[in-house]
Amino acid sequence: MPEPNPNARLEAFCDGVFAIALTLLIIDIKISSTTEISNTAEFWNALKHIAPSIFSFVLSFAVILITWVNHHNGLKLVHKSSSSFIYANGFLLLTVVFTPFPTALLGEYLLTDHAAPAVVLYNAVLAFQSIGWILIGSTALKNQLGKSEYAMREIQKNRKYGYFAFVLYTLCTILAFWFPLAIATFTALTWIFWLVMGINIKHE
Repeated sequence: MPEPNPNARLEAFCDGVFAIALTLLIIDIKISSTTEISNTAEFWNALKHIAPSIFSFVLSFAVILITWVNHHNGLKLVHKSSSSFIYANGFLLLTVVFTPFPTALLGEYLLTDHAAPAVVLYNAVLAFQSIGWILIGSTALKNQLGKSEYAMREIQKNRKYGYFAFVLYTLCTILAFWFPLAIATFTALTWIFWLVMGINIKHE
């Protein structure tokens, strides 16, 4: 009989939080009730106006989905838990559930003269999320939660990715004050890297 997973409840809780965050992203995407549509051209024009919201939704859906995949694969590297590890997971989840708010702002202001605050806040949340990954890796290493020596090395490597992400998104946060559209585009491209990294995570 296989041993029960000691992190089963933690995984189930985290999965539920990720699912709710993904669902909340779509709530603000709608054509305003005050928009007058009397013909097809006006309908297409209304859809054009919510294009930034659709872009931000797709970006944030990808961000949360990739975060979930990496989190799911990361938990496969550990065989037990600790209080500090659970709280580190909680901090990461805080950044995940906060994501719908800057996503809505990004969608509303991305193509306006006021895009900078929205892009700054969005990247700031990603910088804080990277701190969550650093804390998860650090607590796992400190408490020797890895399944094996190989798993511990993978956890250490993932923590290094966390430091890299923190520097990257902190710089993006700062530069977004002056180049919001360019940084928004760059931020979207960085998640291709995280997608590849998540696919390449190995576990025993």
